[in-house]
Amino acid sequence: MWGSVEWHFLYDSRISVENQQLSYIIGDSLYLNITDRCTLECAFCPKTQGILQVHEYDLTLDHRPSAAEVIAAIDDPAKYKEVVFCGYGEPTLRLKVLLEVARYIKAKGGKVRVNTDGLANLANKRNVLPEMAECVDSLSISLNAQNAEVYDKHCQPALAGSYEQMLEFVTEAPKYIKDVTASAIDGLEGVDIEACRKIAEARGVKFRRRVLDIVG
Repeated sequence: MWGSVEWHFLYDSRISVENQQLSYIIGDSLYLNITDRCTLECAFCPKTQGILQVHEYDLTLDHRPSAAEVIAAIDDPAKYKEVVFCGYGEPTLRLKVLLEVARYIKAKGGKVRVNTDGLANLANKRNVLPEMAECVDSLSISLNAQNAEVYDKHCQPALAGSYEQMLEFVTEAPKYIKDVTASAIDGLEGVDIEACRKIAEARGVKFRRRVLDIVG
């Protein structure tokens, strides 16, 4: 999910399967694009504005790829700093595929990070963190706002109670996964970055400040 992605590196190559960009290399990490569906419709997301390209990568999907297709788009997981589930959709909406591919990555010596909106438990109607803990090394969760009012304005969630459920996910995540970061975008109207930092730190997770409109 783009709300959590780090774009501090230059891309150096790309991998596609049947003309779909299922994996793409940025710096020393490999990113996986497994869905175009999302539980949010963030006003600041390029997809909401009809833009499906980042750098030279077109992330348009003509179908939601199977685990086998995604695995076929991964060359050697161990040669990357990490393999990141992130694209123009929320990866935990395809939890079965995510877990199958993540297990493959771990079996091949790779490290797994999931960029998420933190609504996996709400969307899947159960606590999925124990399953993720078996094959996910780190989580980057889009906190995005210090209260529900600001969150709803910018993120436009499809599911009721999303902000509260996201906070619960942030609270529970470090009980299962050691490396957890919450993030928010500096530059969005009404977003109090320091308040967001305090929310993250009070829950025992790291915090990362992002900057509006800086992608790459």
